[in-house]
Amino acid sequence: MSTFREFLHQKRDALLKRREENAANPSPAPHILEARVTAEGRSGVRRIRIREHQILSDSGPELAGYNFGPGSPEIQVGVLGSCLTHIFEIQAAEREIWLDSLEVHVTAEQDFRSGQPGFEHVPRWPHNIRYTVDVTSDEPEERIRELHQAVEEVCPILNLLVNPQSISGSVTLNGRENVSSLTKTQALTPAAD
Repeated sequence: MSTFREFLHQKRDALLKRREENAANPSPAPHILEARVTAEGRSGVRRIRIREHQILSDSGPELAGYNFGPGSPEIQVGVLGSCLTHIFEIQAAEREIWLDSLEVHVTAEQDFRSGQPGFEHVPRWPHNIRYTVDVTSDEPEERIRELHQAVEEVCPILNLLVNPQSISGSVTLNGRENVSSLTKTQALTPAAD
């Protein structure tokens, strides 16, 4: 069985190869990311389809769910953790900062009392997001700080969450397009506690 450090060497080789291929054949346009989500029959479970993969999202019985999978806010917390982990791998391999283990723990608060009397200013969305990265390595602390800074600069999902975004949405009803169309143009900031 190989070690995580050996994996990082393999990751570095793959990064260098991909960089060479991209330099030789640059993409003519941005890559479009796509997910399709359907609400399934009697269960209401949300089936997320991304490429050839599927993820089930569901709620617990308190919201008429069956607990077949994590809810969307939980998936978002997991997505941030997954992206941070992957970018730590990439940046460590690229900088030849060799790690023996890596684990990311992400937490967020979500208050289901939000919007109710006395809780009108409590955000409805996950907030107070925090992450901790546990690393085992014989690298000096300065190299690990350098790695952390590099990750924060380029992590796509971290930067998606901390930078204002524009999101457009539309609804098609019985085949008629754009019966409703809205755009959110800035990130929402949770009220101060």
